[in-house]
Amino acid sequence: MADKTEDAMTKRSEAKYKIDRRMGQNIWGRPKSPVNKREYGPGQHGQRRKGKLSDFGTQLRAKQKLKGYYANISERQFHSIYVEAGRLKGDTGENLIGLLERRLDTVVYRAKFVATMFAARQFINHGHIKVNGKRVNIASYLVKVGDVIEIKESSKQLAFVLEASTLGERDTPDYVETDHSKMTAKFIRIPQLSDVPFAVQMEPHLIVEFYSR
Repeated sequence: MADKTEDAMTKRSEAKYKIDRRMGQNIWGRPKSPVNKREYGPGQHGQRRKGKLSDFGTQLRAKQKLKGYYANISERQFHSIYVEAGRLKGDTGENLIGLLERRLDTVVYRAKFVATMFAARQFINHGHIKVNGKRVNIASYLVKVGDVIEIKESSKQLAFVLEASTLGERDTPDYVETDHSKMTAKFIRIPQLSDVPFAVQMEPHLIVEFYSR
């Protein structure tokens, strides 16, 4: 199972770098991102000067960037999260970020149990994670404040898990209380946009405008 998980994670690395190139930004702040070396998009026309985006283009790009950041969530899933965000009290854009940060794959990534958002989804799907002592293998599962997320005992010593916990390229945010000696994390509070350690600027208000057209 460990080998299968690692193979899947390796295959995912190309996908995430493709997203970086398409956006022209290192959206996760990864040192190996191709856009650290290249300032243009993929393909033979990538080096052409980019024209000014229309309002629609700017809104669409903001949506693609946020979707891409959260392991390239499907449009159907992303739109349903947006609809739920609109039902909640308060600012829809802030609520959207709050719901995305409550996803189990996001919390596993924030806790530095794995190196990437894509790896988090695979790790959960392969049954390595428990929430409040019960195994959960659905990456989109929404955690609640106070929930305890842990790596199951037999998976705690996997090489890529131990390596991810020591990564210096990002910190664990204060709304996820992590104990790497036990490989546990507690979801402390629902964050606001300003709390989330995005490597690039995210603009959820533009996504609200996109869907409100």
